[in-house]
Amino acid sequence: MLHKTRGIVFKTTDYGESSVVVQILTEKFGLQSYIINGVKKPRAKISRNMLQPLHLLDLVVYHKASGNIQRVSELKNDPHLQSIPYDVAKTSIVMFLNEVLYKAVKHQVTDENLFSFIFHGIEWLEHQDKGIANFHLLFLVKLTRYLGFYPESNINTDADYFDLKEGVFKRYKPDHVLYLSPPHTQNFKNLLQYSFENLHELKLGNDERRYLIAKILEYYALHIENFGNVYSHEILEEVLG
Repeated sequence: MLHKTRGIVFKTTDYGESSVVVQILTEKFGLQSYIINGVKKPRAKISRNMLQPLHLLDLVVYHKASGNIQRVSELKNDPHLQSIPYDVAKTSIVMFLNEVLYKAVKHQVTDENLFSFIFHGIEWLEHQDKGIANFHLLFLVKLTRYLGFYPESNINTDADYFDLKEGVFKRYKPDHVLYLSPPHTQNFKNLLQYSFENLHELKLGNDERRYLIAKILEYYALHIENFGNVYSHEILEEVLG
């Protein structure tokens, strides 16, 4: 049976001489794997370039609840990304976020709120000309709301520490080493108060940005089973300077 759905490309893997298997987060079915034939041929209706990481899709797919690999009837990029593929900073941000998302989002169930957040986040990045240096930090913090471990929202103004294991702000140092301490705690608190729309107002130095992203990745690893290591942020840090 055919279904229409939007999608977000997560990973493309070669399959045979001219085919690929693409993992796509769909709005209707969650994370699914699709085999697409002939993408490497010169006049392919669906080309490999259409399946770049976090590209946004409009799909018509065949879906079987018991199937491990599904098939695509129609696919197009919608909206078509025109700045992200050609902007070094945006491309580096997307490659980093794609690595994290691939490790963090694993469920094959419908989650329209998660899908909408990621989809609109990429759309927002596509249309921005400035103020994107901290986008990946805010995106990952906000993503935790949909993954089930968003930091405690009732922030204690006297809290000097953030416990990474428990996901809560505390006035006193935790009895382990997995925490944020001053001045990083305040910067992390500040991050929670921002939206994409006013993100350009957030001021963080390069060293603080590097420190916070390392701690956010540590936070993810503590709360997602088999999350593992992420490496692309090292390239991103060089690009953002």
